[in-house]
Amino acid sequence: MPEGDTVFRTAAKLRAALAGKTLTRCDIRVPRYATVDLTGQVVDEVLSRGKHLFIRVGQASIHSHLLMDGSWVIGGFRGPQHRIRIVLGTADTVAFGIDLGILDVLERDHDQDVVAHLGPDLLGPDWDPQLAAANLMAEPERELADALLDQRVMAGIGNVFANELCFVFGRAPHAPVGTLADPLRVAQRARDMLWLNRSHVNRTTTGNARRGQQVWVYGRAGEPCRRCRTPIERDDSGDRIRYWCPNCQAA
Repeated sequence: MPEGDTVFRTAAKLRAALAGKTLTRCDIRVPRYATVDLTGQVVDEVLSRGKHLFIRVGQASIHSHLLMDGSWVIGGFRGPQHRIRIVLGTADTVAFGIDLGILDVLERDHDQDVVAHLGPDLLGPDWDPQLAAANLMAEPERELADALLDQRVMAGIGNVFANELCFVFGRAPHAPVGTLADPLRVAQRARDMLWLNRSHVNRTTTGNARRGQQVWVYGRAGEPCRRCRTPIERDDSGDRIRYWCPNCQAA
């Protein structure tokens, strides 16, 4: 599932392509909204909230969530047409919503109701590290990776950042949240990681953007830990795959 930095970049891409322009085409290929036509309306703004996207057009708001396989493509799409969920065109460009996991047309004045349950947005104006830390510690016995992935705790972390944060703070993904010495520092580092990657397609958590050096543990099962050379372990028995160094990360 795309992480908050990816969604943030997608919003920026859509904003640059559509904001301030009048729609000359609006084709929504979801039965519930098939009769909705926003042609002639101006795209006022595009914003992200955690992993959710909102395109505000007139009195409507097009809400989407990429889930596992979704994306927005600007300019042209050469894949199978059945994957297209929505087409938004202007005089000089076109945006395609591909394989979107969620696509709704909401009342603009109430579009944020669908994300009211989310915690502070790591890349948003509502970011509040104190609240994020308090949310993180609300269930001390909960496994750390699960808590980090819970969008009600803080919005934007996906599986890559969850695994990488666990490594940086020396805790195995299945370690209890209550073992964290400084949850506020975890929240702040989470924000730093996403913020530094918000404009880069090639994500890095190590500070080294060279190919093969970008991450500490994610996707590196069996490879040597960058700190101690112990082979990285992997557990895919749950909903999300976990990676960790059994020497550097305490359970």
